Amino acid sequence: MKSSYLALVALALASVLTPNVSRAEVSTIRLAKQYGLAYLPLTIMQEEQLLEKEAAKSGQTVKTEWLQFSAGSGMNEALLSGNLDLASGGVGPMLTIWSRTLKNYKIRGISAMASLPLYLVTVNPNVKSIADFGSADKIAMPTVKTSIQAITLQMAVEKQFGKGQATKLDPLTVSLSHPDAQVAMLGGKAGITSHFGSSPFQEMELKDPRAHRVLDSYEVLDGPHTFSVVWATDKFVSENPKIVAAFYAALKESISLINSDPKAAASLWIKGDRLKLSEEDAEAIIKNPENKWTTEPQKLLVFLNGMHAAGLINDTTSNWKDLFFTYVHDTKGS
Repeated sequence: MKSSYLALVALALASVLTPNVSRAEVSTIRLAKQYGLAYLPLTIMQEEQLLEKEAAKSGQTVKTEWLQFSAGSGMNEALLSGNLDLASGGVGPMLTIWSRTLKNYKIRGISAMASLPLYLVTVNPNVKSIADFGSADKIAMPTVKTSIQAITLQMAVEKQFGKGQATKLDPLTVSLSHPDAQVAMLGGKAGITSHFGSSPFQEMELKDPRAHRVLDSYEVLDGPHTFSVVWATDKFVSENPKIVAAFYAALKESISLINSDPKAAASLWIKGDRLKLSEEDAEAIIKNPENKWTTEPQKLLVFLNGMHAAGLINDTTSNWKDLFFTYVHDTKGS
């Protein structure tokens, strides 16, 4: 009897003292995306329920809650407040929050999604280059100062006007979502004469005879660069390894579908984002030879160094892997 009692006591103590190594992962994952072609992998993931299917392979039952944001800055606020699990956006907002949280939340990228060119489009016939912008012009972009469009413009301005002049055109920039910016520019509203946007908005705008391209981000960075990335807090990734692994597997599956069957991807894109595009136009945009659908980060360090030089972030690194969790460390990256 005594030995049985001692055994029960030992078992009880073990249950208290032994850490719970099989902690349950989240049952609902909150993901956010923005407007445009750069988020096509996430749109396909949502429409085909790829994350749910991948999670089921490892015995996880998970529900997805998809949120729509107009810029990465809002996602960062949601991440920090605990109201979002996975954010997605341009490299600017990701690098900003990476630098600000190195000593606490330790936010890093999970994966790149696409390398796409960004066009600065204007309806002002007098603006042939960025040197022609005047005080009456207003340039719309997702978020002033920190969006990938803002960073790219600053890099271009410094090339044009010289070192220390990166913010010369910042007073002309205003924050607007891509759909609102397109409507404002083409409709002559709110003084918006230009839009530094992304696909498909830039292609749709250039169909207007009044519009023309002023700047191409690939020209500014001397080649293809990552546009869209996904990022999260260290806490979420470390506490939900199976779910995050399932997300990354689903992302790769989605990108594989885009590369192998752009027609099917176009159909899912039109349906998921309720686009006013024909399937032919949507497929042509997806198949643009300049577009690269890949999890491999490209030229992240170029953006990072540019932001650091401009005083937008306090930290930098010479190793791109410091910016990401391990999921993409086996890619070439840059």
